[in-house]
Amino acid sequence: MALLVWIVAALAAVAASDAARIVGGAPTTIEQYPSIVQVEFRSMVWFWSQSCAANIITTRYLVSAAHCFEGVLFSINDRRIRAGTTNRNAGGIVVNLRRRVNHPSYGRNGLDGDISVLETSSPLVYSDAIAAVPIVVQGFTLPANLPVVHAGWGTTSQGGLASAVLRDVTIYTVDHDICVQRYQSLSRPQLVTENMICAGILDVGGKDACQGDSGGPLYYGDILVGIVSWGNGCAQAAHPGVSTAVSSYTDWIVGIAV
Repeated sequence: MALLVWIVAALAAVAASDAARIVGGAPTTIEQYPSIVQVEFRSMVWFWSQSCAANIITTRYLVSAAHCFEGVLFSINDRRIRAGTTNRNAGGIVVNLRRRVNHPSYGRNGLDGDISVLETSSPLVYSDAIAAVPIVVQGFTLPANLPVVHAGWGTTSQGGLASAVLRDVTIYTVDHDICVQRYQSLSRPQLVTENMICAGILDVGGKDACQGDSGGPLYYGDILVGIVSWGNGCAQAAHPGVSTAVSSYTDWIVGIAV
């Protein structure tokens, strides 16, 4: 029930607010974004490293990108979260995952349905550095040219090194039809569906999420509206980054997490 209350409150906040706060961004702190956590992958028997992110929606549930939790050899035991820290791979608390539920449409139509609900093995304890984020209501559509924010520990340039600390960047939503056209014009066209949000600095570039930010947030004000999913490289002028639109899946999330 607590998650439902967050969602109802979020509708009013989206309608009333136009304020906003990772390529082209700046260092920030976990206290500014206490709902973001690191998703760490185990690449060997003992070696763990942050490779994706996720977003706290209750003390036991998070949302992330499905592509961070797939593969023939995928095991939930090879993923864990690190919460409550500004620093990549250090500090905060480490919590194991009990299960992940990828959206059933994922894998059928490009990267459509690139969203996953995660359940932790033990509840998180809220603090100034660990808190839930409200999620947008089902079916809400963001208009173009709204300021939105990415946060994460991903690379600070395409093919570059991951950031040692949490960073954020403000960009703007891009008209959906324009985004569809831009990706269709590639030599190998890529599908942008109605369940995706495009955002960047169109025809300028220089600001975006990047490798290692997958599964992390796209915020409008204090509300989670998107999940970092994919793009044509990072921070490209002609091709904005693409996030999964949370509003296409809110009812599905609630059905699992409440």
